[in-house]
Amino acid sequence: MEPRAHRAHRVVVLALAGLLPFELGIPHRIFGRAKDPAGRPLYEILTCGLAPGRVPTDADFDIHVEHGPELLATADTVVVPASYELGPVHSEGRLTPELAAALAHIGPGTRLVSICTGGYVLAAAGFLDGRRVTTHWSAAAHFQQTFPAVRVDPDVLYTDDGDVLTSAGVAAGIDLCLHIVRSDHGAAVANDVARRTVVPPHREGGQAQFIERPVPQPQRSATTAARAWVLDRLHEPLRLTDLARQEAMSVRTFTRRFREESGLSPGEWIVGQRVERARALLEQTDLPMEHVARETGFGTAQSLRKHVQAALGVSPTAYRRTFRATGPGSTPGIAWDAVPDAVPDAGSGSTLPSPDGTSVVAGSVH
Repeated sequence: MEPRAHRAHRVVVLALAGLLPFELGIPHRIFGRAKDPAGRPLYEILTCGLAPGRVPTDADFDIHVEHGPELLATADTVVVPASYELGPVHSEGRLTPELAAALAHIGPGTRLVSICTGGYVLAAAGFLDGRRVTTHWSAAAHFQQTFPAVRVDPDVLYTDDGDVLTSAGVAAGIDLCLHIVRSDHGAAVANDVARRTVVPPHREGGQAQFIERPVPQPQRSATTAARAWVLDRLHEPLRLTDLARQEAMSVRTFTRRFREESGLSPGEWIVGQRVERARALLEQTDLPMEHVARETGFGTAQSLRKHVQAALGVSPTAYRRTFRATGPGSTPGIAWDAVPDAVPDAGSGSTLPSPDGTSVVAGSVH
């Protein structure tokens, strides 16, 4: 194998019997589309099994893998997608001898990622002890009961605990992989991957897994128009009454519908969008912090710093220093302890909107 110092970041996906083909494909699709400014791949994605050869899936076809578990020893990141045939791993929280031998190839310092119930494998190996993790909401109670040393958060899309990252079911794996790309190489690279994959570029890990109406009921107005209206006016003061007016709703109805459709309050969503706009400006421009604050609707450099620090774990200056490209082909990165878990509360350092939507909040929704 080529030495790590002379190749792209290697992601090894562990394919286990009974795997879900959709989830197996997520790391290949997301990491495989990440390129540097010169068009070079930023990741190398390989798949291994417990042995080379046939791996059955939960669909009406099987897959064939070229590599055995020894490939795990060469990984910078290991991804374990969900499987429906985990046997004692799921029922007893115990690894089979074959799986234990395979995971023993993983070296110290390797980043570990699970998608959906793939977390059972990492937990049974002891990798998740004392960690904050998530899994599919329907498995969360059983997961916690099976692995009492693990701290299960059943409500979030994904968790980032430094070198261990976990996601909820299915599409949340896309969110987690985009989050990893964003943390490794910045928002511009992650947004490019999202555009090529035709998925939303950013859903924060703290967003709820289950929202009341993931699909709006027929003949009921959605809040799409209001969100589009906001994105064109992030630099302006925003009032809940103005957002509700875009959908011809009362503030109370609009606020309820917005949360039903997005899993977030309007204020939380707007703060997240403003932080994302700030990320882009910090990465792609040399604008002074006061200017970035005005362009993103935070008003002052102090408010910008407060919200960016809360969301990203680093100051705007530190974020810019990490991700601002210094020349053609440069590939920025970020320390793992600077990666966010969730969007900050919309009222961080300010007052949340009043029920009638008339309160004025600097740097938030009014």
